[in-house]
Amino acid sequence: MNVNNVKSQMRKGMLEYCIMLLLHREAAYASDIIAKLKEAHLIVVEGTLYPLLTRLKNDDLLSYEWVESTQGPPRKYYRLTEKGEAVLNELEISWQELNETVKKIANG
Repeated sequence: MNVNNVKSQMRKGMLEYCIMLLLHREAAYASDIIAKLKEAHLIVVEGTLYPLLTRLKNDDLLSYEWVESTQGPPRKYYRLTEKGEAVLNELEISWQELNETVKKIANG
């Protein structure tokens, strides 16, 4: 078994959920999302993030708005849509159930 591969797959499975959790709190610019994920020790690069944001937007889970920046060109700020909030609620329930299952297995 390749432990690094398993760990990578676990992170990939949680990434969309983590992004949605961040955007549930407040709208964010892609660089801000990357920084917050890094703070939480979930390392993500732009080449991974942008396709995920596009897919979530295409699924109508995210929307975005352009905001003028004092430090250069306008920035695209992402936020959850109403549908995104509903999906996030479902994911939160699933995460709680999965977490409880793992705890039960781990504790025997």
